[in-house]
Amino acid sequence: MQPEQEFYRIQKLPPYVFAVINEMKAKARAAGLDVVDLGMGNPDGATPRPIVNKLIEAVRNARNHRYSTSKGIVRLREEIVKRYQKNYGVELDSEKEAIVTIGAKDALAHLLFAVIGPGDAVVSPNPCYPIHQYGVLMAEGHACMLPMPDPASFLNSLEDLYRRSAKPPRMILISFPHNPTTQCVDLDFFKEIIRLARHHGTMVVHDFAYADLGFDGYRPPSILEVEGAKDVAVEIFSLSKSYNMAGWRVGFCLGNPRMISALARIKSYLDYGVFQPIQIASIIALRECEEDTKQICATYQKRRDVLISGLARAGWQIEPPRGSMFVWAPIPERYRSMGSLEFAKLLMEKALVAVSPGIGFGPLGEGHVRFGLVENEHRLRQATRSIQTFLKQQ
Repeated sequence: MQPEQEFYRIQKLPPYVFAVINEMKAKARAAGLDVVDLGMGNPDGATPRPIVNKLIEAVRNARNHRYSTSKGIVRLREEIVKRYQKNYGVELDSEKEAIVTIGAKDALAHLLFAVIGPGDAVVSPNPCYPIHQYGVLMAEGHACMLPMPDPASFLNSLEDLYRRSAKPPRMILISFPHNPTTQCVDLDFFKEIIRLARHHGTMVVHDFAYADLGFDGYRPPSILEVEGAKDVAVEIFSLSKSYNMAGWRVGFCLGNPRMISALARIKSYLDYGVFQPIQIASIIALRECEEDTKQICATYQKRRDVLISGLARAGWQIEPPRGSMFVWAPIPERYRSMGSLEFAKLLMEKALVAVSPGIGFGPLGEGHVRFGLVENEHRLRQATRSIQTFLKQQ
């Protein structure tokens, strides 16, 4: 093997833009500087105590130390089906229409490997969460990125794509509340997506990572609420954000039985599923901790308000998001020409605040930075004061 040759799939992946900010952050902290890290969407709250207690109990039982099943234990699949029936009025078959995954990324990446072939077009909004684009490329598909200044514009572009393409896209891959732009949709948007998909024979995947993070009375809908959605669609749900269980790596793929079967088959060759004590504890999450999800949502809303109001005092006006755990901020006009990476570096250097540059989410993410609501209110106020000082000094 010649050292200068890049591996086949690795060469499809661009340099990790966020690594630049991560390196600056690490150097600043090594020098003893206090960095407020609002870059990665990594929940900082504790997992609810009943879930932790159940994990401790289950891990003490040696029977739970054996291989589990890649599809997930029966009771956990039954519990997620009950949640969907209760929260969305959606009926699912726990055997054929639900599978447990090792987080949402596992569900999406392996589903793409299972159902996408060479050259198959997968439509997503731009900007987007990186795995939505690069997971497609690794699966040998064609990532067809449509601009999304707003959901209606994305729909119009999608309809135009269907009209002018000789071959319809194989899949539509969407996620609302959206990361990074925080845009939210109502059920009518999903109805139109499902109508188009059913008419053209296109699969739909909805990444529902921020299902329980809707603010100001907004309730994010499930795409499976649409009549006929299960004919073409699956939804990926995760415990990471809803229950502060990011490191536990528990997700679900729900809906179309053919797609679920394909995912189950490919996973049966690749893994033995989530550690069984974690699955048992996850049953308690779904069964007993629904009130905790409401409190987690309320915490993010308070943090949003603190960040938005603090930035407004600094002269940086931003529209408050209705959902997700982020704030998507247009770069102040006088800095826009430098680009999002250079501006993020400047914030890191001058204000000791780490944010994600928009360019890391695709070309149309340029001109923005993303704040993660992953520090407490005191730290957010500290961050906005530092940003205010920086902006007024320039």
